[in-house]
Amino acid sequence: MTLKKKIISHNNFVRGRFKDDISQITADFTASLDIDRKLADFDIDGSIAHLYAIEKAGIVGKKEKKALEKALLKIKSEIESGELELNKKYEDIHMNVEKRLIELVPESGAKLHTGRSRNDQVSVDFRLYVRSRIKLIANALIDLRAVLASVAKSNIKAVIPGYTHFQHAQPVSLAHHFLAYYEMFTRDFERMMNAYKAADVLTLGSGALAGVDFDIDRRLEADILGFGNISRNSMDAVSDRDFALEFNFALSMTALHLSRFCEELIIWNSFEFGFIKIKDEFTTGSSIMPQKKNPDVLELIRGKTGGVISNLLSLFIMMKSLPLAYNRDMQEDKKPVMESADTVYNSLSIFKEIIKTLEFDKEKMRSGLKDDSIYATDVATYLVKKGVPFRKSHEIAGKIVSYAENTGKTLSTLSLKEYKKITGYIDEDIFSIFNPESSVNSKKTTGGTSFKEIAMVLKEYEKEIENNKKSIQALK
Repeated sequence: MTLKKKIISHNNFVRGRFKDDISQITADFTASLDIDRKLADFDIDGSIAHLYAIEKAGIVGKKEKKALEKALLKIKSEIESGELELNKKYEDIHMNVEKRLIELVPESGAKLHTGRSRNDQVSVDFRLYVRSRIKLIANALIDLRAVLASVAKSNIKAVIPGYTHFQHAQPVSLAHHFLAYYEMFTRDFERMMNAYKAADVLTLGSGALAGVDFDIDRRLEADILGFGNISRNSMDAVSDRDFALEFNFALSMTALHLSRFCEELIIWNSFEFGFIKIKDEFTTGSSIMPQKKNPDVLELIRGKTGGVISNLLSLFIMMKSLPLAYNRDMQEDKKPVMESADTVYNSLSIFKEIIKTLEFDKEKMRSGLKDDSIYATDVATYLVKKGVPFRKSHEIAGKIVSYAENTGKTLSTLSLKEYKKITGYIDEDIFSIFNPESSVNSKKTTGGTSFKEIAMVLKEYEKEIENNKKSIQALK
């Protein structure tokens, strides 16, 4: 097979020192337009900020600046409407925009790239993209947490079996169980905000790696683009992708927490549990078994988590051995971030709707408490309150459970006489502990499952959510 050696009218902006143009296969292999077309708006925003800076530096005049800004806004409109056809032969979104700009304003358009490199241009575009997606996903996390708090508030007094090792452990409030995920998504929100801080650094003005030769007012560019900080080392600025890694880590953790929650809801939705019912709109049928109602949306969220985590690993692997400063490997940084951002945002959006519409079978949940060996820890606690050291009370409670199993009885159906055969510390009041509400409400520590503690923490969550909304609104 013979390769075509040249591309007619290939991008000549960067090939002045070459005798030959690149081959078609090279152009196809190196093009990134399929991915970075999502950066179009951010690229134009960055170009406008740079335009203001080069006007201040005397590189373009006021009339030129006005004409260029008008042309850039026209290009943004053309891209949004689909009127401007982006072409792979110009490699990326940046060169496509620049080519169109020069068509619209031939002389002045060629001046815009003065005082910048594609290295710092790509970096600032990517940071603008990441900041925008962080705000979107952080808001989605707030919305989901608000729904979880609302569902919890309506189910404080619903008691279910709590599990460790997927075995009955102790009774807990359904609200307490759901609010465990609220806490996870709160940490995810905080990670998103930290990732925003990492991305909130202007790198425009760093040039290819050494800075630029013109008096570019970087603070002006930062103010126009809403960046809170300016990079302090040009080599680090163009080669830094920590912000992308931190964002993808935050995305991976969010996906992980969604996946864990989905797993539990899938189990709870099963015939064997029957704790919940999922609305028809979030389920599918079987191609052969007409009775099936499959929780496919939850399964897909769980499945897509693998891709999100893989994207994080691909970024780590890409960056692990790159020397300073920019390397073309870093062209591959955007796809894993963009894919994961879309996946997590879409997963959060639909998961919130599933949670809002869940139906709980509280009788079925309560039936899981019929095996009153779940109160074994309460028996041990009862003995401690009678003056028995905990390690000894734990041993006695274990003997009581074993006796009940061997005699085919439950803890609540053993007679007082049988209890006294095992230990003299038990009296008639032992039978009052075999009650789910009593067990739950005996957990008095802050952060415990008692109804009172849950009601208190829900009030904290209300304030927390409002404060989180304000913190998002304060971001530029």
